[in-house]
Amino acid sequence: MEPTVLLDADRIERTVRRLGAEIAADHPDGVVLVGVLKGALCLVADLARRIPAVAVEVDFISISRFAPDSGRVKILHDVGIDLGGRDVVIVEDIVDTGLTLAYLLGQLGARGPRSLSTCALLDRPGRRIVPQEVRYRGFELEDEFVVGYGLHVNDLYRNLPFVVAGSRDDVAAAPDCYVSAVYGRGAAARRAGGRVAGGRTEVP
Repeated sequence: MEPTVLLDADRIERTVRRLGAEIAADHPDGVVLVGVLKGALCLVADLARRIPAVAVEVDFISISRFAPDSGRVKILHDVGIDLGGRDVVIVEDIVDTGLTLAYLLGQLGARGPRSLSTCALLDRPGRRIVPQEVRYRGFELEDEFVVGYGLHVNDLYRNLPFVVAGSRDDVAAAPDCYVSAVYGRGAAARRAGGRVAGGRTEVP
């Protein structure tokens, strides 16, 4: 299966600008963005620059994968900022089952923030196991495999300025199978004019 451009760089930029405006409007006293490593790195960097009207602090958290035998996770890198009494937005690249987000909300919520909400570029509500609200949502996806703009396979494709859809089976067999197809396609993606393929919808 050939990877196809799902969200081009221009569409992503416009959406991040919208998300930044929404966050700024809701948090006039300032906000702490907590990015979930490593997937949210691109989004956090762009989002912080799209909130120029209020004070923004940025920190990061990283957790392990869910253990298949116990379902447990552990924090690998913790937030260093005191979140007590602060307005905090967790920034994710994608929210899928909701399990990771539920864990993070529990962990950070226990630290006494004034408010705690979530921002995600991509949301797949059809795969939810734990109901979770994404307050600041970029795009809603169906059950498709995507890489780019922070999303990865074996740490490949994170630096793409656009998001492409591909085959889970293809990348499981060979994680680098899309490298030759997607690198060097930046110009073609930018020319796509904000195309969102195959029924994917941007949240207004």
